[in-house]
This record gives sequence, structure tokens and C-alpha cells, in this order.
Amino acid sequence: MTDQFEQLVGELRPKLHRYCARMTGSAVDGEDIVQDALMKALTALPSVGVIDNPEGWLFRIAHNTALDFLRHRARGPMMEHDEALDSIAAPDSPDLDHESATMSLRTFMRLPALQRSAVILKDVLGHSLEEVASITGASEAAAKSALQRGRLRLREFAKEPADVSMPMLSDGMRARLTAYVEGFKIGDFGTVRAMLADDVKLDLVAKLRKQGRSEVREYYAAYAAAKQWAFAAGVVDGQAAMIVYDRGVSLETPAYFVALDFDGDRLVSIHDFLYARYAMDGIDLSLLNLAQRSQ
Repeated sequence: MTDQFEQLVGELRPKLHRYCARMTGSAVDGEDIVQDALMKALTALPSVGVIDNPEGWLFRIAHNTALDFLRHRARGPMMEHDEALDSIAAPDSPDLDHESATMSLRTFMRLPALQRSAVILKDVLGHSLEEVASITGASEAAAKSALQRGRLRLREFAKEPADVSMPMLSDGMRARLTAYVEGFKIGDFGTVRAMLADDVKLDLVAKLRKQGRSEVREYYAAYAAAKQWAFAAGVVDGQAAMIVYDRGVSLETPAYFVALDFDGDRLVSIHDFLYARYAMDGIDLSLLNLAQRSQ
């Protein structure tokens, strides 16, 4: 059963991330929720017996985990009550609406949670209304109403002037991020390692996790040896990040990113998406300085 579970997770992980990232408005938070949900599923696996719909079961766990996260952070409104939605006459809209698939993660956060969930599951991931209702725990009528209203709201958002404001980092954060990225550019990994906090956490997403300066120091050896990458300082979903380009593919389109969390002058958390490039889908990404990219 465990082997089958691991195979299913391998197939579904990108879809689970697309869902959780849009539910939370952050690729990094979305990945944390996916990992939390998978741990819950693995713990429950021995006692659940035969699972008729494993994909739906995993998505239901991920959905509930995302809602728990949102409640904890108070980052958005919670699910509307089914009865309230059942009493609202849903406006007409096409049965299939794929405009939402191109919306940014930040845009989805402007929807109430049930509308957000319904649109992501139906229009981004292709689930049926029946599946949407099963995953969210809403009635099918409530799920349909939430879907149609969410679609209309997203169309309204799409008509608004584009928000061209650059994400802001403090001067101190910009300096720390720039110094970190510069170390990668010139191969000064001694300076990079010196920035690590004693209890620094590394998540090489979908590959491995390490904690502690002594363990994480080894992570930089592969980057020190590699010549294919180019680097730039940037902001992803409002968080400081190193943007990575594959020289053999494109110096214009990033291959992936590494999200960084500093506490004062020390780096306390690293989320490296080298092995999870699906996380690039829908992110809000800005470079601090276009001239900073290593050529």
C-alpha cells in the first residue's frame, strides 16, 4: 500500500501544489501545506482501509489543511455556509471557463475560500462539480454557486488596471539578499555559508529536508560545482528569493527559484524548488535589478 501511495503522490504532487498555492496565495506556503497534508495522509493510511477515490481523498486532506492554515493566519475569509449559498440564485455562466487558469496566485486570494476552491478545482485542475463538492464538503448546489460567482469575480478582476507596483523589501533585506545571490554568482560559498543561522532549515522540495548549519552547509557543494546556472535577486509572492536561470535553456525565462527567509543577518529557512519547477506556475515574480543577473 505504501508503494502505491508513493506512486500516487509522485503523480499528484504538482496538482496538489497548484491547488494549495492558489488557496494560500504563495508557492512556498502551498508547498508547506502539501507536505503537511501528505504526512497526515501517510499517518492515516493504515487505518482507512480501501480508498475508493485516492485522488479525491488526498485533495480533501489538502483542502482541509489549507483551510486550517488560513484560519491560523487569518489571511482570508472562510468557507461560506452551505445554506446561505443554496439560497442564492447563481447567475448564468458557461459550464467551462478556463480564464482562471492564467490568474496569478495573488488574484485568487481576493476570492472567498469556497469560491477560490471551486474555481481552482474545476477550472484549473479539471475536477467535476461532484468532485468539488466532495473535496470541499459543500453541497453540489453550493459548489456550483461558488464556482459561478468566483468566475464572475475573476472576470471583474481581469478588467482592472494591472498592478505594476514592485514588491518592496527593506533596505536591510535587499542588502542581505543581494549579498547571498552575489555569493552564488562569484562562487564565494564561504561567505554564503557564513550567513546561515545555527538552526537553519533547508527544504530541497520533493527531494530532501535538512536542518542545522553543519547539515545544510553540504547543500552548497552541488551549486559550487555546477556551471549551468545563472542567478538574480528577486521577490516571489512577496518573499525574498534567488531566481535561477538555466544557461542552456534561457537567460530570460527563469527555470526555478529559491525562497529565502532571514532573521536579522542570518538565513533561517531555504525553500529550493530545483526539483519542483511546477511551483513557477502562477507566481508573482519581480527582479530587484534587471542588471543583476549573472551572464
